[in-house]
This record gives sequence, structure tokens and C-alpha cells, in this order.
Amino acid sequence: MPTATTPSKNADLIDVAPDLLEQWAKQGDTVIVDVREDFEHAEERIDGAELMPLSKFDAAALRARHGGHKVVFQCRSGRRSADAAGRYAAAGEKVFHLTGGIEAWKASGRPVVKPAKANRIPVMRQVQIVAGSLVAVGVALGAFVHPAFLVLPGFVGCGLVFAGISGWCGMAMLLGKIPWNKVGSAS
Repeated sequence: MPTATTPSKNADLIDVAPDLLEQWAKQGDTVIVDVREDFEHAEERIDGAELMPLSKFDAAALRARHGGHKVVFQCRSGRRSADAAGRYAAAGEKVFHLTGGIEAWKASGRPVVKPAKANRIPVMRQVQIVAGSLVAVGVALGAFVHPAFLVLPGFVGCGLVFAGISGWCGMAMLLGKIPWNKVGSAS
């Protein structure tokens, strides 16, 4: 039996459980909008989800394309989808987002679409490689060349803390723009 929707902190935003979203999607009157970035969507997605990254979000275009349908926003864990739903909402209109995002969807045993063969290292692993390298180089330069180089690992550490708190990672955004991370890249 599908789980009921529940109101979130924002009275117009309705949290939708994965089982209910799956039922709505099968009925054909619901559009799932993935607001993650294109590199995240390419790594794994809910089947049939339409991509509209929060960084390029256009509520008017989305409303024009899907007027009359239930629009349910989805991201990795629920934070960005709640933001998108808030931007989309008209006065008094109910808007929906997937509680817990794609992580909750997977945890509930529902399938995701993944490329048959990964042709690159996932962007978040690239972030770990670059951040770790910058910290190691900064510490080495600080120890053997000049202490001022210790600013580099401090800056990277602050960036990682900010990314963890806010859910927004500038380094991931930059790495996502590199040609081999573009969706559809042959690299």
C-alpha cells in the first residue's frame, strides 16, 4: 500500500514517498523532474525523470511544458528538490518533491537507470582526488618551501566543510564542465 503524502515545513510543499511516486508515475499524469546536475543525472537516474538542473532552473518553461500534470521534484537527498519546488510554486498551489531524493528511492528497493559501462571516474571521486592532491601539495610546499603555502590546504578544507554543510560543491561544478565530464562525451 503506498505511503501517503505528508506536508513539509513549507505548507505548499508536499513530501512524496518513493512508493507513492512510483504509483503516480505508472498512472501517467506525473512528471518527475531531476534537479541534480547533468553529470549526476548521467551517472544514475530514476527511469523517465526529466533533467532540469537547479543551476539552470526555469519554472516558467517547466510550467509551460507540463501544465496540468503533477510535477514531482527529485534530487540526491531532498534539499535541492525542495528548493526547486519552492521556486516552482505559485501562490496556494501544491507542489511535490521526493522525500529523501534518489537515495531514498534506491533504499526502498526501486530501480535506477545507470549507463551500461562507466567511461569515466564519477565527478565526486574526481573531487576527492583533486582536493586530496591540493592538500598534499599545499602541506608539502608549506613544509619545504614557505609556510604561506599552507593557505592552500586550509582553503580546500574550508571548501569541503562548506560543501558538506550546504550541499553545494563548487569544485564538482567546475569539474562537471571539463570536456570528459560532459554528458554524451566520448572520452
